[in-house]
Amino acid sequence: QVQLVESGGGLVQAGGSLRLSCAASGRTFSSSVMGWFRQVPGKERGFVAAISWSGGNTDYANSVKGRFTISRDNAKNTVYLQMNSLKPEDTAVYYCAAKTGAYSGNIYYIRYDYDYWGQGTQVTVSS
Repeated sequence: QVQLVESGGGLVQAGGSLRLSCAASGRTFSSSVMGWFRQVPGKERGFVAAISWSGGNTDYANSVKGRFTISRDNAKNTVYLQMNSLKPEDTAVYYCAAKTGAYSGNIYYIRYDYDYWGQGTQVTVSS
């Protein structure tokens, strides 16, 4: 069992930065692929970024490449999403997700591949 708690969301002006954190409980964090997804009302929850269990493999949605950085600290059971050069279209609820038992180093892009989810944190970017 893994419990995920996101923090760090808020209101920021376009061009600004935020860092989201996702604190995980449970002993399986270090063997989990961690992902960030986002959702706006009326749309599907979409992939933003993911990181392999070791941190050696990362990938991003095209819309955030070069602006967002995902990282993890397995000693602290925490994954981060550094978001720079924010745009109004980045406004969404951001969710942290975990896929446990993933030692292959692969990245997972589909929400249904993930086993556990946080409650979400709102990010609002004003123009």
